[in-house]
Amino acid sequence: MAATPDITESTRRFEGWLREHTPLRRHELDYKHEMMAADTFSFLRATFYRWAQLAPQVLPDLAEAPRVLAVGDLHVENYGTWRDAEGRLIWGVSDFDEAYRMPFTFDLVRLATSAGLAAAEGHLNIDLKQACGAIIAGYVGALRAGGRPVVLAENDRWLRKMTTGRLRDPVAFWARLKALPSARGSLPPHLKTLLVERLPDGAGRVRFVRRRSGLGSLGRERLVAVAEWKGSAVAHEAKALAPSAWEWAQKDHAGGRIFYLDLAGSAVRCPDPLTEVHDAWLVRRLSPDCSRIELDSLPKPRDEGRLLRAMGWEAGNIHLGTRGAGKVVLGDLKRRKSAWLREAATKMARIVRADWKEWRAEHRPAT
Repeated sequence: MAATPDITESTRRFEGWLREHTPLRRHELDYKHEMMAADTFSFLRATFYRWAQLAPQVLPDLAEAPRVLAVGDLHVENYGTWRDAEGRLIWGVSDFDEAYRMPFTFDLVRLATSAGLAAAEGHLNIDLKQACGAIIAGYVGALRAGGRPVVLAENDRWLRKMTTGRLRDPVAFWARLKALPSARGSLPPHLKTLLVERLPDGAGRVRFVRRRSGLGSLGRERLVAVAEWKGSAVAHEAKALAPSAWEWAQKDHAGGRIFYLDLAGSAVRCPDPLTEVHDAWLVRRLSPDCSRIELDSLPKPRDEGRLLRAMGWEAGNIHLGTRGAGKVVLGDLKRRKSAWLREAATKMARIVRADWKEWRAEHRPAT
């Protein structure tokens, strides 16, 4: 069996594979590499490809768990809000870029690992044992209940108050988006047409911008049409999609299939009716209510155990999209010892830190 390459070589190989599926923007990749050196939490978020390569090796017992259509790149900042077909505010996982059929355990371990690393970086105030307990409690609760979408209305008012923080204020949101410079260089004509067709009738003063968001998808094309409509701003975004890095890491042969809508459409969920996939482009509305939530934008103090239970519950909502998963997964969990998640997250955090230190040593900016 060939030795696993180091983090630098792994990154080079993955990005070479990714270029076969979508054009990459060099300066955005350079920025991503800088962010990978910043801290362990950022490194984890940016390197699902490395996780997909190492987790089955480090945790062989968990690799044998029942497979579900999973998020893959699940972490504590992969949650956000959107409006459903009835205009209700919904909270849940906001990014299915890395969706793939994989052992259910790896979504939970990655979520728990991210919570531990986020706590170490000061983004959360909870220890790993408590975080794992909260995640499992929420996840098992969802499976036993058959799931329930997280609607931020009468049932989840506490989460609505938490997620409508000052950084999601409409004035600040639109000011940041409007401040972005117009996109330079040639823009794909079909992409411009797609975005303009998505705008409401009568929208004017259309301008195209590029924005940075998240870490895992940095380097891919991300184009936003910003326009004025009936006295206020509107925006729609097209983001390039590619097959999951799990396919690359595990050398699965899914034919380059993108599972984004498969997962979004099967989960226990109130979907955003304005999120679509066209060819290999994710097209969606952007607004203060339709965006990812960063931990630092949440108010303090807060009940972080309750927040992580909600994250675990939503993971259960998603895994229930796989037919028969609830009963099978609950049976698997019953056979595992109580500390399995904390032990697995501890192992993976150790691996992530070792990779990060190696990456930082090679990519630390010159002083």
